[in-house]
Amino acid sequence: MAILKPFKGYRPIQEIAEKLAALPYDVMNTNEAIAMADGNPYSLLHITRSEIDCPIGIDVHAKDVYDKAVENYSLFKEKKWLVQDETPKFYIYAQTMDGRTQYGIVGAASVDDYLNGIIKKHELTRPDKEEDRMIHVRINNANIEPVFFTYPAVNEIDAIVEKIVKNQSATYDFVSNDGFGHHFWVINEDAVNKKLEQLFKDKVPFTYVADGHHRTAAAALVGAEKRKANPNYTGDEEFNFFLAVHFPDNQLKIIDYNRVVIDLNGLSNNEFLEKLATDFDIIEKGAAIYKPGKLHEFSMYLDGKWFGLTAKKGTFNDSDPIGVLDVTILSEQILSKHLDIKDLRTSKRIDFIGGIRGLGALKDRVDSGEWKVAFALYAVSMQQLIDIADSGNIMPPKTTWFEPKLRSGLVIHELI
Repeated sequence: MAILKPFKGYRPIQEIAEKLAALPYDVMNTNEAIAMADGNPYSLLHITRSEIDCPIGIDVHAKDVYDKAVENYSLFKEKKWLVQDETPKFYIYAQTMDGRTQYGIVGAASVDDYLNGIIKKHELTRPDKEEDRMIHVRINNANIEPVFFTYPAVNEIDAIVEKIVKNQSATYDFVSNDGFGHHFWVINEDAVNKKLEQLFKDKVPFTYVADGHHRTAAAALVGAEKRKANPNYTGDEEFNFFLAVHFPDNQLKIIDYNRVVIDLNGLSNNEFLEKLATDFDIIEKGAAIYKPGKLHEFSMYLDGKWFGLTAKKGTFNDSDPIGVLDVTILSEQILSKHLDIKDLRTSKRIDFIGGIRGLGALKDRVDSGEWKVAFALYAVSMQQLIDIADSGNIMPPKTTWFEPKLRSGLVIHELI
């Protein structure tokens, strides 16, 4: 069963919470981070993207960049922009998008749960990206940014959350510049914190990484490192835990994750369409943007026109949790078979666009002339994600896109 414990979080003073909160480090590049933090000394990006305070053009993995992160984190605490709670607590972090609100429990997840498979994964991680975040955790001795988890919904946990949000004013409550609402409550009652901890232990058999696999791996691996360095550890030290926001699975919605390809591998448009017709029923939809409406239906934009592609029987395996995925069908029946794109992680001929940007972003990329064809997919369901994680399988790259992204900085977990 899952271990989740309260902790003494470092949090921003209320007056600057909105200015301090920032998008995750990995959804922007350096120039975007510079623009986001411009004129805002409170932005957490001064810690998570500390290259913005270093000479222009510096390697983001340079020692000076990591040193600047430590310096800025210490400064935030010295200036009392971040203040630690006196006692361990859970927190509630809610997000609102398109009139829908999802409520997460913020707590310290267990390194043991990660190592023993109680925390389940559905993506592979890259060692270079793991090491970058491991350095960040090591040098700051803290989980500066949370990871995004889900768990099978529990009525008793939902009831506790509902009671708090109805009867207690949010500590932080703001709308970010992307239009998403962010709401944050501190759970001060010791009895409620103990009840939540027990409910996770009794009622939640597994938790699942929804978003942030590299941050999760980095946090857990640093915890394991600290254990080796402290052979007499008891298991209660803070380095045995890491920062995670846990949302019930029935409140989450996965957004589509789409693809653009730079060429047709030497095929003409007509030749390409003829080859696709072997495995797909194809309907030309015209110039108006066309979004797929069900599983195994794809939308393709080519030569100024949209097409609907429906996978024929025999092109996928209903009994295989990976084989039935639309990303697998697209990869095997189009990208690999006809376009000679074998490895989505390394190929420079393909790029990925989160559905939050809309299908107009696909059209714009192709119309620019830089890319040749775009594919839009029907979004993966939460049940598909859980089924794959439960089976021990790994999803193909760039399968799930969660939105809104967690804002980092509303609470920080220190490892000491």
